[in-house]
Amino acid sequence: MHIAVVGLSHKTAAVHIREKLSIPEPQIEAAIRHLKSYPHIEEVAILSTCNRLEIYFVSSKIEPGVWEVIQFLSEHSHIPMYKLRPHLFTLLHQDAVMHVMRVAAGLDSLVLGEGQILAQVKQMHQLAQQYQGVGRLLNRLLKQAITAGKRVRTETNIGTGAVSISSAAVELAQMKVLERSQHSTASSQLADYRITILGAGKMSRLLVQHLISKGSKDVTVLNRTLPRAEKLVKQFQGDIDLKVGLLGDLMPTIAASDLVFTGTSATEPLLDRSKLEPVLKPQQSLMIIDIAVPLNVNPDVNDLPSVQGFNVDDLKAVVAQNQESRRQMAQEAEAFLEEEVDGFATWVDSLETVPTINSLRVKIETIREQELEKALSRLGSEFGDKHKDTIEAMTRGIVNKILHDPMVQLRAQQDIEARRHAMETLRTLFNLEIEEQYSA
Repeated sequence: MHIAVVGLSHKTAAVHIREKLSIPEPQIEAAIRHLKSYPHIEEVAILSTCNRLEIYFVSSKIEPGVWEVIQFLSEHSHIPMYKLRPHLFTLLHQDAVMHVMRVAAGLDSLVLGEGQILAQVKQMHQLAQQYQGVGRLLNRLLKQAITAGKRVRTETNIGTGAVSISSAAVELAQMKVLERSQHSTASSQLADYRITILGAGKMSRLLVQHLISKGSKDVTVLNRTLPRAEKLVKQFQGDIDLKVGLLGDLMPTIAASDLVFTGTSATEPLLDRSKLEPVLKPQQSLMIIDIAVPLNVNPDVNDLPSVQGFNVDDLKAVVAQNQESRRQMAQEAEAFLEEEVDGFATWVDSLETVPTINSLRVKIETIREQELEKALSRLGSEFGDKHKDTIEAMTRGIVNKILHDPMVQLRAQQDIEARRHAMETLRTLFNLEIEEQYSA
């Protein structure tokens, strides 16, 4: 069995491509079921964020497995395979293992060391378990990737002051506000802006958090339902007087705003030129920063002279300013990840022992049952069930204790040749028949 990952990210594809590949959470179950219906895909897990779509899978034959995943992505995105391929990357075996470790640690993120991705990897693992996507290999790999991500954040300072996409969006807004003030009479303080946030999810919560750090006071949150927005208000009670409303109030609220952040899960744009043009006052300047994928804002808003529109790809300039200080910490983190990859490789290698161990256990257990049956038949029917249970438990205990040390030593043997020699010895000594070999 082989581990691989096929996907695309902010490094390989622009946002207009990424949004076509995005798989929202409600569609994950169907996507996993579809992928597992292919003949060469045994296990699968899907990571879909604003900056990446990655499909991790286990396949008995790697080339057909990769082709099946690309075919699925082409069908899902309605992009022909020949147009899609230039945007995709494929990593196999150890490279795929290292990649998921780096992703969980935030080393492959647009914002180096950002913390949100670890929660997203946890969510990928949870959903893959929930929808029966993962088996032994991917389950272990994702658990180890999560452990690696936590370790990097605990043992290095890469997470200290690390910016998320949300904080990068606020930094971009601050940068543009300063630029605007140099060419007009507009305020140079983000705190003076009337701000609207569309959506009340985690990215919006982080937006509010970073806006508070900039001194913002006039912030309105619009959401599809009020309870979630009201929950956000309670989280920041005492820090800021958040106003909340429904997305049905979108246009009147925007008409009274200077800055809009959008981060909803809507699959179609909520804002475009045709909606903005009638509600904006003459000479009203409006900045819109869209951090959603799929995009919440149609790029045609930039056709309006008084509107500045930005999306997640525009955050790269902001992020670049913060990258250099984290590069040294990233190098330190890579060393930890190498250890985690080696640990996973050792575990995978130990799977080679499973057929031999199982065969030995089956043989010894068969002998135990046969001898127990003979003994009980000699003792006769007057021998009570309670005594039978006691002897059953005793013989099982003897077998388990006899097998314990050989099994532990066999699994722990890291020298491949020595381990294989030990397995061959066991097979010969106990005349074992090995029906199935597990390879990875």
